[in-house]
Amino acid sequence: MLKERKTYMTKEQLDYEVPRIIKHMRKYLKKSGAKGVIIGNSGGKDCATVIGLSQMAFGAENVYTIAMPCNSIKQDLEDAILVSNYFNVKMDVVDITDVYETQKNIIEKTVKLDMCDESLVNLKPRIRMSTLYTVAQTKGYLVFGTGNLCERYVGYFTKHGDGAFDYNPIAEFTVEEVYQIARYIGVPEKILKKAPADGLGKLTDEEKLGVKYSQIAQVAIYGTTDDKQAMNKILKMHKSIEHKFKPGIYHRSKKSKIA
Repeated sequence: MLKERKTYMTKEQLDYEVPRIIKHMRKYLKKSGAKGVIIGNSGGKDCATVIGLSQMAFGAENVYTIAMPCNSIKQDLEDAILVSNYFNVKMDVVDITDVYETQKNIIEKTVKLDMCDESLVNLKPRIRMSTLYTVAQTKGYLVFGTGNLCERYVGYFTKHGDGAFDYNPIAEFTVEEVYQIARYIGVPEKILKKAPADGLGKLTDEEKLGVKYSQIAQVAIYGTTDDKQAMNKILKMHKSIEHKFKPGIYHRSKKSKIA
């Protein structure tokens, strides 16, 4: 049996890491020349953590959040409101349900093709991200991402959807580490107790993935986990989503001076 693996941080590490994150966030925003940051607010612990860190780094007046329900669970919107109120940041609600239904219907009618379930699931985060970037460009803000290391490792995000952002302060932290950061900065306990879920269905993240986040963290950091079946599944998922991290490929002319 494998010895206990440290996919979490000690109090001393948190005391060091959180100020370091905030310092880097400030440095990146200053270098970009942007006026503030915009974050999609789903009411989950990841976005709550990024919102909290952003408020600490830039002040509440420079953090703007948008909740974007789409046939969503009512509780998620209530939790999003709780997060924005707790950190005293501005939040608007842009209900994208009509946009989603219209785009879905137009595509199916025009190309005469019934969209597969997965493509329709991914359409929602792509509409959400286009919404964030539209507002961000108008306000002169950066879009901050909210995905964690475990999600990234198995590709549990939508390409050009929630996988698109200008900066993500928690991308290198496991689910458990994000929980720890969230507790450290005071994210409401109600948010911390929620089972991780993408809000796109009734299942939790782990139910959809078929493996535990703790197992993903172990494989991502140490290359193995006690459950060999889970390990093989995780490695297979990781291998299959390499394209999500690569930029679009284009033909390069010998005359091109672009790097």
